[in-house]
Amino acid sequence: MASVVATNLKKGQCIKYQGETGIVLGLDHRTPGKGNALIAATIRSFKSGKTKTIRFASSDKADVIETEKQKLEFSYSDPNGYNFMDLTTYETITLSKELIGDATDYLKEGLSVEVLFIEGNPVTVTMPLTVELIVTDSSDGIKGDTANNPTKPAVLETGITVQVPLFVKPGDVLKVSTEDGSYLGRA
Repeated sequence: MASVVATNLKKGQCIKYQGETGIVLGLDHRTPGKGNALIAATIRSFKSGKTKTIRFASSDKADVIETEKQKLEFSYSDPNGYNFMDLTTYETITLSKELIGDATDYLKEGLSVEVLFIEGNPVTVTMPLTVELIVTDSSDGIKGDTANNPTKPAVLETGITVQVPLFVKPGDVLKVSTEDGSYLGRA
């Protein structure tokens, strides 16, 4: 762990602050009319997941934590958690449901994700922006109901339900956004 002056902090760095660890999401250098310059750092805590702004004086120091990013491929889930394979060592790494969060709706075998590790412990999982999923169940559209861009619910292979256009049928492969779960088109 290395200490840096607050003016040298960079977006994306992981730091230890006020007894917590977090990632710097943004920096704003402020120079008021009177007094010393301030650095307002927007930081997301790994423990709570909450974002807050911390003000540093330009001479304050922060501890930068060494991190490692790894690409892992989803294999399967079991009662112990979600199992991923490290493609370089072929080692299985199990991540908890709490760490994965809502991303469980998009996990399917073979999907690659990026995991951030601090001191050997996984702290965040970054999903790809889109995933391709197969429609397993979808009702037929109502004939003649074509006004105002109508949609219908469709259940995808992971169990998530997405609103899709009327022409989508079971067996179709769809592109879905992992940020908001919206239908983006056919794959």
